[in-house]
This record gives sequence, C-alpha cells and structure tokens, in this order.
Amino acid sequence: MNMSILVKENIRFNGQAKTKEEAIREVGNVLVEQGYVGATYVEKMLEREALTSTFMGNMLAIPHGTEEAKAAIMTSGLAVMVYANPIDWNGEAVRLVIGIAGAGGEHLELLSQIAIVCAEEENVERILNASSADEVLQTFAEGNE
Repeated sequence: MNMSILVKENIRFNGQAKTKEEAIREVGNVLVEQGYVGATYVEKMLEREALTSTFMGNMLAIPHGTEEAKAAIMTSGLAVMVYANPIDWNGEAVRLVIGIAGAGGEHLELLSQIAIVCAEEENVERILNASSADEVLQTFAEGNE
C-alpha cells in the first residue's frame, strides 16, 4: 500500500464509539483533523452508509463518502480506528473501522488494497492485537507485497 496515504498519526487504538454512526463520525473526524477532507465529508460518509453497508466481513467496516462527496476531499487519506469492544454494524460485529477518502481515481485502488489485506483473517487479528501503529503499517505493507 502507498505508505504516504496510511500514516502512523491516523492509526488509533482508542476508539470510543458505541454505535455505527458514532464510529463513522469518529473515524471521519480523524480525516478532517488531519486535513484530508472538509467537515461535510463526514455527513456524506453517513449518507453512503445509509445507502449500502460498508461492512466487509472479518470485523471490518470501511466507511467512505458518496460520489458527491469527492468535492470535499482535499487529498487522499486513510484513518484506522481499532475498538476493544465490537460495534453492532447492521447485526455484524465490527472492531476495525477504516475511513477512506480517495481523491480522483485513487478511491477504488485504496478499497482494493484494504480488501486484499483484510480478506485474510490473520491480518485482521494482527491489526486488532497490534500494540503500535508500526505493527499496523507493517501488516498492510506485507499484505500488499
């Protein structure tokens, strides 16, 4: 994975959300704080979730904005949020939420790279049990070799 897009500062192990909406806002706010997107992008992430669930299996959800949200993206970025306790995501348990902001054509490439890594249950376990952001970066780097 392009390491300039996934950076240590955007990997958080202290997710506090108790609901799907709170989790989307929490991970979306990291994208806003780090300057990847404008504040309107978070609302578009919630709209996108209302249209189609972003649950991917293996305790992973990948919320991202609608097509109309592209204007709110300043530069591509990812935010990773790990939760100690599962969040109910339309009846599925989620502990790993990866917020995606893909500028231009990068959106599908980012989705694809995340899907490749997280399709392997052992990679998701490594991320959930990681004690540092470096371990998460290493898992993504190895998974996309």
